[in-house]
Amino acid sequence: MQTIKERCRVCYTCVRECPAKAIGISDGQARVIPERCIGCGNCARVCSQGAKQVLDGTHDVAELLGSHGAVAAVVAPSFAAEFEECPPEAVVGMVRALGFRHVHEVGFGADLVARGYRELLEGSPGSRYIASTCPALVGYVERYYPDLVPRLAPIVSPMVATARVLRTLYGPGVPVVFIGPCIAKKGEAAGQEVEGEVAAVLTFAEFRQMLSSAGITPDAVTPVDFDPPWSGPGGLFPISRGLLQAADIREDLMQGEIMATDGRTNFVEAIQAAESNSLDVRLLEVLCCNGCIMGAGMTVDTTLFWRRNLVGRYVKNRWRGERQKRWESDMERFAGVDLARRFSPYDQRISQPSREEVTAILARMGKLRPEDELNCGACGYDTCVEHAIAIHRHLAETEMCLPYTIEKLRDTNQQLEESHEQLVSTQEALMHSERLASMGQLAAGVAHEVNNPLGIVLMHAHMLLEEAGEQTEWKEDLNMIAEQADRCKKIVVRLLHFARQNKAVLRTVDLGELLRHAVKAYPFPAHIQVRVETPIEDPVVDLDPDQINQVLTNLFGNACDAMPDGGTVLVTAEGDADGVRFSVADTGIGVPKDNQAKIFEPFFTTKQIGKGTGLGLAVTYGIVKMHRGDITMVSNSDPSAGPTGTQFTVRLPRRSRDE
Repeated sequence: MQTIKERCRVCYTCVRECPAKAIGISDGQARVIPERCIGCGNCARVCSQGAKQVLDGTHDVAELLGSHGAVAAVVAPSFAAEFEECPPEAVVGMVRALGFRHVHEVGFGADLVARGYRELLEGSPGSRYIASTCPALVGYVERYYPDLVPRLAPIVSPMVATARVLRTLYGPGVPVVFIGPCIAKKGEAAGQEVEGEVAAVLTFAEFRQMLSSAGITPDAVTPVDFDPPWSGPGGLFPISRGLLQAADIREDLMQGEIMATDGRTNFVEAIQAAESNSLDVRLLEVLCCNGCIMGAGMTVDTTLFWRRNLVGRYVKNRWRGERQKRWESDMERFAGVDLARRFSPYDQRISQPSREEVTAILARMGKLRPEDELNCGACGYDTCVEHAIAIHRHLAETEMCLPYTIEKLRDTNQQLEESHEQLVSTQEALMHSERLASMGQLAAGVAHEVNNPLGIVLMHAHMLLEEAGEQTEWKEDLNMIAEQADRCKKIVVRLLHFARQNKAVLRTVDLGELLRHAVKAYPFPAHIQVRVETPIEDPVVDLDPDQINQVLTNLFGNACDAMPDGGTVLVTAEGDADGVRFSVADTGIGVPKDNQAKIFEPFFTTKQIGKGTGLGLAVTYGIVKMHRGDITMVSNSDPSAGPTGTQFTVRLPRRSRDE
């Protein structure tokens, strides 16, 4: 069994359905571990993508038919459930049409095996056995419960028993090909203990493939019966408890000496119970599938119960009259066929990790407490602990845990979202810095060019005022000239402040004291209340107090302008080990959303002409950035959305870069 990587979608269904946990996941890819595989075929049956590929036997059989003139085919009794569309004689005819000279029923070998089990129990009253008819079960015991190998019934499977009958009939050189529903038969035929007994194995799926390639259909062949010896009750072997009925062994629930079970989960639990000696029975019949009629080599999609009905009806219709008498004669004729075989441990157990190691693995998946272990089974393992053990054994990965992967994906998305926001913020800051730099260069050039002419205008205006004396008609105009020239000069000074690339001269100051002093020094109007709240434990910070005073002055001025009818200004300060932040909040009219992205741009202002230059917040922004800090604004101008107002928050590092 192997995985076709191109088809595997890593859904972990095969991991969940593999009783031997022979599916390993590495680098997000499922792989079959050959030495651990028992050949049950569950993974192939449940894989919706067809990613599990069975070892193909069609080429070996084709070569065998081409090189030998007398090849015998032995057909498993579950063929009655596989080929419902045609009578048994047509099935035999199609087998012969492929080139087989002899076609026999494995059901007769099952009859011999059934008698062997009855004699084994009668001859060993105190012994306890596990039926060895299912090769997948045998492989499971040999690999994972080697201590139970001595309890495997030392009797061959019906396939091998039939092959030995044919060698009695046709001689030791006849090649035997098994056709049936079981993938594990391929491993059994290749095993050392029965090597050479069966030359090749075809599943029913492979048999149909060969028929299709050869163009053989039921209508195109001559119907013919199986070659004798014919089967009897052994034809019930592919049904759970069929061995017990064929051997006339009663499963008495009161006595509890005989027990039968089947299915992926039940057979594992039964073997575990046998190892722990909590299952004290003389014979335990176990099938890995729900009977061979549900084997992975079947191609039909009918229900279990309908398949049981088809097989039971076939045996009932065939085993009567002359056929029954012939069967009794053949059973005596082949009573001497050797049915014995041995089994050898093939230990594939892996040591259990310590509880500490399991706990550490669970912690890596975010399972720090027992209640974190959801046991959802999405990883393919029944419990989180089993998954952790598989990780320790390098059979699984932490990413197989769906809750862990979802949480990890959620964290990654959150980090990406935060990174995206930071990137957008950084891009906006960079664009803003570039605009400020360009405006700064322009402002510096304009300021230097305008400053000198303004000085001359202002000087001559004052000289004319002195000469005008009391001539009121000139004095009023000259005062206007001097006043406006002086205003222009102040604007030029602000332009120079904005353009000047000053460095912050950092000093260690008390931020709370700085805020209180700035509030005290600013001429707030009487109709505006001011509150200062500085619950900061460590107010010591490195900054340039003169420049931060300029920041506060600009923020106070904007707050007052936003509250012409009065209001409250709240100044707060907080901090931690890495930095401090202070805020200036007002209860004014707020900044409309359309203008919020432009507030730090030079010359942008919403004030009336002559009331503002649009440089205050631009200068503030530059000072904060020189301190390696950040300034943000939150504002609401819509009364229906809540209280109006604006809050500016400045964040500064606590220590200078040098420190």
